[in-house]
Amino acid sequence: MNRRTAREKAMQILFQLNMNDTSIEDAIHLFLEEQPVNQYLQTVVEGVNNYQTPIDKKIEQHLENWTIDRIAMVERTILRIAVYELMYEDVPVSVSINEAVELAKKFGDEKSGPFVNGVLSKINAEE
Repeated sequence: MNRRTAREKAMQILFQLNMNDTSIEDAIHLFLEEQPVNQYLQTVVEGVNNYQTPIDKKIEQHLENWTIDRIAMVERTILRIAVYELMYEDVPVSVSINEAVELAKKFGDEKSGPFVNGVLSKINAEE
């Protein structure tokens, strides 16, 4: 499984974790069924879960007239993954932003990609 696929699956697992009361391990295994667990997928899911408070704080600092709770769950989850990568992983900024925008286009609506790109660009400009 490449990183793009791992990010996509991580987004879907994190989305489910926000909707259901289950453990990370159970959510990963239920989602992947018989597929082997990809290390990067597990790292991202655990990292976003473990660092959600500082990640959300970083996102909120760059929102204009929004709060983290007002962001649709799809976009919020995608932003959390990208900000996790920017803050805690050695992923090039352009790769992380591009992958997040592609996820937003795939799973969100027509405004999701530009919204995610705008927030992440503001975060990147700060760094």
